[in-house]
Amino acid sequence: MSLSYVSALDAPDLLADPVAKALESWPHAGDVRVAGIDPELADTAAMSEAYGFAMEQSANCVVVSGKRAGEERLAACLVRADTRADVNNVVKRLLDVRKCSFHPMERAVEETGMEYGGITPVGLPDGWRLLVDPRVLEIDEAVIGSGVRRSKLFLPGRLLGELPGAEVIEDLAN
Repeated sequence: MSLSYVSALDAPDLLADPVAKALESWPHAGDVRVAGIDPELADTAAMSEAYGFAMEQSANCVVVSGKRAGEERLAACLVRADTRADVNNVVKRLLDVRKCSFHPMERAVEETGMEYGGITPVGLPDGWRLLVDPRVLEIDEAVIGSGVRRSKLFLPGRLLGELPGAEVIEDLAN
């Protein structure tokens, strides 16, 4: 299968609302392209196989949370798709919580305004931490979610470290 790419700024109908709004004010938005995909192939492994991408070209965004003294602490972790976020050690330590786990799917969807399987670091809610593994920045053209399952964003990986609030964290993933 082949993809048809367009500027993400020219195709807000292929983006979740928070993603489209974030791109409007992001200085690097002109370097972001979007392509429609089969929503049944939104999972990274299925999309990579169907459209001929290596897992190393994609980055996954996972939302994690934990509590400390009754206060919930959240972070989105962006890691290369062939790695896993070190939630139980690195992320737990960064959030300064006793226990850290994946944020409940229903809440992640509701709080981000994005679809499950399409959550992306572009357009995250204000106040959320964005933790980025440095290997993501090395991807020539990164494939990430668009906020919806029916498309993917394509942009130079180095720009993901320029997203608002991004914190590049060594050893975030293993």
